[in-house]
Amino acid sequence: MRIDILTCLPELLVSPFAHSIVKRAQDKGLVAIHVHDLRRHAVNKHGQIDDYVFGGGAGMVLRVEPIAAWIDELQAQRPYDAIIYLTPDGETLRQPLANRLSLLGNIILLCGHYKGIDERIRQTYITHEISVGDYVLSGGELGAAILVDAVVRLLPGVLGNEESALSDSFQDDLLAPPVYTRPAEWRGLSVPEILLSGNTPKIEEWRHDQALARTRARRPDLLS
Repeated sequence: MRIDILTCLPELLVSPFAHSIVKRAQDKGLVAIHVHDLRRHAVNKHGQIDDYVFGGGAGMVLRVEPIAAWIDELQAQRPYDAIIYLTPDGETLRQPLANRLSLLGNIILLCGHYKGIDERIRQTYITHEISVGDYVLSGGELGAAILVDAVVRLLPGVLGNEESALSDSFQDDLLAPPVYTRPAEWRGLSVPEILLSGNTPKIEEWRHDQALARTRARRPDLLS
């Protein structure tokens, strides 16, 4: 998979991709992540990429020219399966969406900033609009980092045990069950005996029941 990210603050995305699972995925050659500075296609020598809102109002809007120039440049080099704009009014990122995106080959992520991007970019280029939740961030960079992490960990070969991703919360519309490790007893609290029994069918049944109970208590909306 190749992921190209367009942003006016590329330095914000250095750390999220330089550690842990996403870094290992890059080291293995399973994903290539390229962060591009919108100011490289600024409209003037002062590095301008934004302007005032037509019709008046507070805030600035990212101009069409820098974004269009970058997308045109990238598309001239390879085809892209999705051009995604991170925006509060997009489809909420949930596990099934992350699953679908993990099957794609080349993706462009566009990070908004200020009051957003000129609507004509959305009309001309954007194929998917995604939100990471019902709240507002200062820009799309952190949302892009979340999306990349959610997708990359699903790529074959990224996790040491590929079954791990399949048992995560939300994969079957249930929250994950409780998990335990050594020691088997700590401060008077013991690991449920069933988990020490070695009876795999019974353990799986227990885990399903626990996942169902936890989902019913904490996220009953998922069961509907």
